[in-house]
Amino acid sequence: MTPELMIKACSFYTGHLVKTHFCTWRDITHKNENVALADKMNRAVTCYDFRLQKSVFHHWHSYMEDQKEKLKNMVLRIQRIIYCHKLTIILTKWRNKARCKNKKKEDELMSKHELQLKKWRNRLLLKGASAEKSNFPEQSSSEVCLVDETLECDISQLPERAILQIFFYLSLKDVLICGQVNHAWMLMTQLSSLWNAIDFSTVKHAIPDKYIVSTLQRWHLNVLRLNFRGCLLRPKTFRSASHCRNLQELNVSDCPTFTDESMRHISEGCPGVLYLNLSNTTITNRTMRLLPRHFHNLQNLSLAYCRRFTDKGLQYLNLGNGCHKLIYLDLSGCTQISVQGFRYIANSCTGILHLIINDMPTLTDNCVKALVEKCSHITSMIFTGAPHISDCTFKALSTCKLRKIRFEGNKRITDASFKFMDKNYPDLSHIYMADCKGITDSSLRSLSPLKQLTVLNLANCVRIGDVGLRQFLDGPASIRIRELNLSNCVQLSDVSVLKLSERCPNLNYLSLRNCEHLTAQGIAYIVNIFSLVSIDLSGTDISNEDLNVLSRHKKLKELSVSACYRITDDGIQAFCKNSLILECLDVSYCSQLSDMIIKALAIYCINLTSLSIAGCPKITDSVMEMLSAKCHYLHILDISGCVLLTDQILDDLQIGCKQLRILRMQYCTNISKNAAERMSSKVQQQEYNSNDPPRWFRYDREGNPLTQPENITSSKGHLELTVEKSTYSSEEEAV
Repeated sequence: MTPELMIKACSFYTGHLVKTHFCTWRDITHKNENVALADKMNRAVTCYDFRLQKSVFHHWHSYMEDQKEKLKNMVLRIQRIIYCHKLTIILTKWRNKARCKNKKKEDELMSKHELQLKKWRNRLLLKGASAEKSNFPEQSSSEVCLVDETLECDISQLPERAILQIFFYLSLKDVLICGQVNHAWMLMTQLSSLWNAIDFSTVKHAIPDKYIVSTLQRWHLNVLRLNFRGCLLRPKTFRSASHCRNLQELNVSDCPTFTDESMRHISEGCPGVLYLNLSNTTITNRTMRLLPRHFHNLQNLSLAYCRRFTDKGLQYLNLGNGCHKLIYLDLSGCTQISVQGFRYIANSCTGILHLIINDMPTLTDNCVKALVEKCSHITSMIFTGAPHISDCTFKALSTCKLRKIRFEGNKRITDASFKFMDKNYPDLSHIYMADCKGITDSSLRSLSPLKQLTVLNLANCVRIGDVGLRQFLDGPASIRIRELNLSNCVQLSDVSVLKLSERCPNLNYLSLRNCEHLTAQGIAYIVNIFSLVSIDLSGTDISNEDLNVLSRHKKLKELSVSACYRITDDGIQAFCKNSLILECLDVSYCSQLSDMIIKALAIYCINLTSLSIAGCPKITDSVMEMLSAKCHYLHILDISGCVLLTDQILDDLQIGCKQLRILRMQYCTNISKNAAERMSSKVQQQEYNSNDPPRWFRYDREGNPLTQPENITSSKGHLELTVEKSTYSSEEEAV
C-alpha cells in the first residue's frame, strides 16, 4: 500500500468519523432545544395565567373594598339617624320637663307674690285701723305669733361683736330709733365701739344742735370719725367737736356756718386729725395758718371750692413742722390759685400721691410744671374742667409714677399725649379721657402695651373707630381690662363687640351708650362676654328680641336701656324672667312701657337696688304699690316725668322701701308739695318739682303724646340728664 493510499484512507476515515459524531451531536442539541423551548412555553403560559389571576383578583378586591366602605357608611348613617332620633326624643322630653319646671317655678313665684302682696295690704289695713283707734287694740293671733317670734329671736342675747356688726349697717337715725324700743335695745345702742364714727349729715334736718352737743360730750373719748356735711349748725355746736381728743377724720364740707374761729377751736382740741374735708366752706388764710401748726400728721386735705384763701395761705403750709405728711390734696374750683401758689404747694407737700384739680379754667401747663418739680411721687391726677391743659402737661408728668389719670372735656389733648404713656407710665391702671375730641385710633394703639390697665374711659371720643379698638385689644392691655366706657363712640360697630368677646376675659363693666351701629349680631356677641355684670345700651337700636337674647347672660346685675324706643313691655318681661339677680335697671324715656314692667320687676327682681323709669308716662300708683311691697332693698328711684303718679306712692315707699336714699320726682304734676316735703325727711337726697314735662319728653301733663312736637333735638335734653351718667366703678370714685 502506497503512502498516498494510506493518506486517502486516513482522511476518509477521519472525515466519516467526524461526520458521524457531528450528526449525532446535532441531533442531541436539536432535541435539547425543543425541550427547553417547550419548558419556556410552559413557564410562559403559567406566568400569563398567574398575572391574569392577579389582575382579576385586584379588581375583585377593589370592588369588595368599595362595597365594604359603602356598607360602613350606610351603617354609620343609620346609626346617626337613630342617634338623632333618640336625641330629639330626649331633648323633647327635657324641653317639656324644663317648661313644666319653669311654669311651676313661675306659678310659685306668682303665688308667693300674691301672698306677699296680700300680707302687705293686710298690714296697711291693720296699720290704718290701729291709727284710728285711740286705745290699744287687742292683739290678733298673728300678732301674738309675731311677738313670740321676736322674743325667741332677741338679738340682745348675741355676742357684743355680732351686735356691733348688725348696728354698723344702720344710719344714725336708725340707731336712735332702735334705742327707743326698750331698755335692752337702748343698752345695745350704747356700746362704745358703735360711736367711733358718727354721721350727722344723714339727720341734719331732724336733730337739733343741743342733741349733737350732748352726744359729742358723752362719747368724746370714743369718737374717731365725724361727718357734718351740709349741716347748718351754730358755731358753738362745731366748737363741741374740739372735745373729741381722739378725732382722726373730720368732714365739714358744705357747712356755710363753719368759720376760721370754729377751725381754731377744733385744731387746738384735736391734734390727731388725719383726714380733713373743708370743701365749700368760708375758711380764709387764718385756717391755712392753723393746719401746719396743729395737724402735724395730716394726710388727707380737701379745699375744694374754698375761694377765700390766697397763695399766701398756701405758703403757710410750710410753716413749723409743715404738712409734709400730706398724701391727698383736693383743690377743685380754687380758681384764685396762681402758678406761685402751686410752687408753694410743691415746697411744703413733697409727698403728695393723689391730686385732684377739677373745675379749674385757670389751670395751665405752667401750674402743673411748677407742682411736679418737687412732687415726683404723684400716682393719681384728676383734671376735669381744665380746658387749657395740653400735651405739655403729659411731658411734665413723665417724672411721676402715674397709675391713674383723668381728663375730661379737653380739646387740646391729642394723640401725642398717649405716646408718652407707653414709655413713661408703664404702671397706668386707670385712664379717663372722656370728651376729648382730639383723640383718634392712634391713641388706642399707643395704649395697647399697658399690661396693668384695668379701667379705660373714652366716652364722647367720637373719632375712635373699630380699627383703633381692634389694635388696642390685640395688645396685652386687653387681658386685665375690667371696665370699658365707649359711650357716644358712634363709629363703633359689631366688629368691636366681637373683638371684645374674644380678647377681654375679665371685662365686668361695658358702656356702649349711643353706639347707633350696634345690631342684633352685636348683642349676641355681648352674651359671650361671660364675666360681664353691667352693660349700658342706652340710645341704641335694641329691640325686644335683642333683650330676649341678652337674658341668656345669667350674670348681669346692671342694665341700662334708656331712650331705646323700640323696647316694649314684652322685652322687659322676658329679660326679667331670666335675670333674677338684677340689681340696677334704667328704662328711662322708653315711653312705650307700662305697668307690666313694674309688675315683672316686683315678681322676679326683688333684689333691685336702683330703678329709673323717668319719662315713662304710663306708670300708675297700683303697680308702684307692688314695687314697694316686694323690693325692700331699693336705694335709688327716679320717677321723673311719671305724670300719673300721686301722693299715694310716697306713702307706699315710706312703708315698704325703708332703705330708699335717693328719690327724683321732677315733673310729677300729681304729687303735691306737702307730700314731697314729708318725704324729704325720709331720704338723704330728693329732687322735686311739679312743673309740666318739657317739650322734648314728647307728652303733656296728662301723659298724652304731643301732636306737633317742636323741632327740638330730643338728645339735647336727654344728654342733660343721662350723658354724664358714665359707668364708673367704685375704684374711680375712691382716690
